Amino acid sequence: MSRPLIGITTYVEESTRYGVWDLPTSLVPSGYYELVQASGGAAVLLPPDEPASAAEVLARVDGLIVAGGPDVDPVHYGAVRDPRTGAPATVRDQWELALITAALDLDVPLLGICRGMQALNVALGGTLIQHIDGHVHTPGVTGWHPVRPVAGTRYAELVPEEADVPTYHHQAVDRLGRGLVVSAYAVDGTVEAIEDPDRSKWVVGVQWHPERDKDTRVMASLIEAATARRAVPVS
Repeated sequence: MSRPLIGITTYVEESTRYGVWDLPTSLVPSGYYELVQASGGAAVLLPPDEPASAAEVLARVDGLIVAGGPDVDPVHYGAVRDPRTGAPATVRDQWELALITAALDLDVPLLGICRGMQALNVALGGTLIQHIDGHVHTPGVTGWHPVRPVAGTRYAELVPEEADVPTYHHQAVDRLGRGLVVSAYAVDGTVEAIEDPDRSKWVVGVQWHPERDKDTRVMASLIEAATARRAVPVS
């Protein structure tokens, strides 16, 4: 059987310089697709599209990764913007929230990373803490801290021990979205992983950046779920 195809959402930068060119660009750090490939999948990048096309796009992939990036606009969870919240990424918000909703409807295995975990929570009606201290120590430099799994969750089955993870974020999950449970916490109580407890689905969000880590257990599980889904004939 061919490798499962994993779609990865992309960053959108209004100005990126390539040699003599300075152009709007849709991109993603190489660690994302390298981790997919190292875990047995094939990767395809998903630039923003019309939200109405989300289901059509997802019909052509076996799994979805919603990548990290800028803050989710608090308008999507009914909050007043904190001065420390980043500028809106309106097109990306609309596209990724549509992708998440479609993935949940279609049972496409889904991994949200950092912003992607927060977007998953928001898509299901949850809210975010717009600023926390202590999880970004040096701008532009990934930090590390331990996270503790919650017994009985999918994440705890994959990573049963306390593990140091690469992290870079200043926002966090506040009220959980519909049907989600917490599957890991930081030492200070910050929610570090969430998931759908329904074992017939594969829906996980992690606040850290597994694409910057050597631990492939979470990604390997996503690839396994995507492979299983690919093996089921479409009726």
